[in-house]
Amino acid sequence: MATVVLVGTLDTKGAEYAFVKQCIKDAGLDCIVINTGILGEPPFEPEISASMVAEAAGKNLNDIRFAKEGSDTRAVAIDTMSRGLDIVLKKLLDENKCDAVFGMGGSGGTNLISAAMKKLPLGVPKLLLSTMMSGDVRPYVGSTDMAMMYSVTDIAGLNMFSRMILANAAHAVAGMAMFREEARAKAHGDKKPLVGITMFGITTPGVLHMVDLLEKKGFETIVFHATGSGGQAMENMIREGLIDGVIDYTLSELCDYEFGGAFSAGPDRLTAASDMGIPQVIVPGAIEVLNYNGVDNLPPDKNIPERKLIIHNPTVCAVKTTNEELKLLGRIVGEKVSRARDKAHVLLPLGGLDKYEAKGGPWEDAESDRVLFDAIKTSLSPHIPVQEIDANINDAVFAEAAVETFLKLWKKDEVK
Repeated sequence: MATVVLVGTLDTKGAEYAFVKQCIKDAGLDCIVINTGILGEPPFEPEISASMVAEAAGKNLNDIRFAKEGSDTRAVAIDTMSRGLDIVLKKLLDENKCDAVFGMGGSGGTNLISAAMKKLPLGVPKLLLSTMMSGDVRPYVGSTDMAMMYSVTDIAGLNMFSRMILANAAHAVAGMAMFREEARAKAHGDKKPLVGITMFGITTPGVLHMVDLLEKKGFETIVFHATGSGGQAMENMIREGLIDGVIDYTLSELCDYEFGGAFSAGPDRLTAASDMGIPQVIVPGAIEVLNYNGVDNLPPDKNIPERKLIIHNPTVCAVKTTNEELKLLGRIVGEKVSRARDKAHVLLPLGGLDKYEAKGGPWEDAESDRVLFDAIKTSLSPHIPVQEIDANINDAVFAEAAVETFLKLWKKDEVK
């Protein structure tokens, strides 16, 4: 029998959790309830108490209990219970007592539960019903496969509408738990080497051609949308040993991190492949693109005539970097790639970094590209090969060169 683990603050949402538990049991699944509430006693006995969660984090429940909402100890309590929950969930997974995890809450509960859910392995079903779903959920989801569902109303009592929402959520997580083994079987299939590739809309043609070529050579590909969370997900999966090689074709997240754009992947972008020693081909695709969430959100210093702007869609406005910014980005790329001991190769597209820079495109500028390329080559360690190719990044000849280079690195790795 599949088991769903319910996680939440029973002292404030006990009736809702009791309802969800019954829905899941009615669906024929087992339930383990973990109480993370510390304000008071739960209305029903959970399998794992709040005291047990606190003890897992090395704390006594009474030491972190606070008297009222808004106390300055609230953040400490949330952090403690989240750390304890992380340990408890991992133990249940190790004991094969967890086929899916479900939680619900407002801002506090969402922070507490999501922090632990984010540490669960990819593929473990995790569903979070939250009042925060209609806003920016990246702080909660990060680069994981967590599913979030909007509760519409606050999670504060049962009524005709909330029962419908809760039942839908319960049945959704029950379905994921029931078919977890089937999903795992389909995921593995015939085991093939997995190649990670980064892509933007403006580097898509080149990436799709590479995907086709690699799959014909016996590889599987996993493409990450370079919107910040995509790059983070790839870096994390590389470090977890899930990805065997990389063609890092789109580096715009480096630009957004350095200059305050919307799609930053953080300071560790372009480091995991080198640290893990896997084959990698690096192409500075779309690195000149600084992204913002719509033209209305442009900083004043970016919304000036001297800057070249492209309204990619209503929620994404692209700003072209200056030559000085490109010099800095080139140095960053060179220094990061130089961390690789071997099995790394840099390719530079002389015909443009993306669709914007294609011949006749709005950002066609061989001079600015040369500034970037010179900075990369100057900063790159001599043991890392670099090759210039007279083509746009989306041209078939460039994509084919990237795959050919990767296959040479792969063969070299196999020989070792």
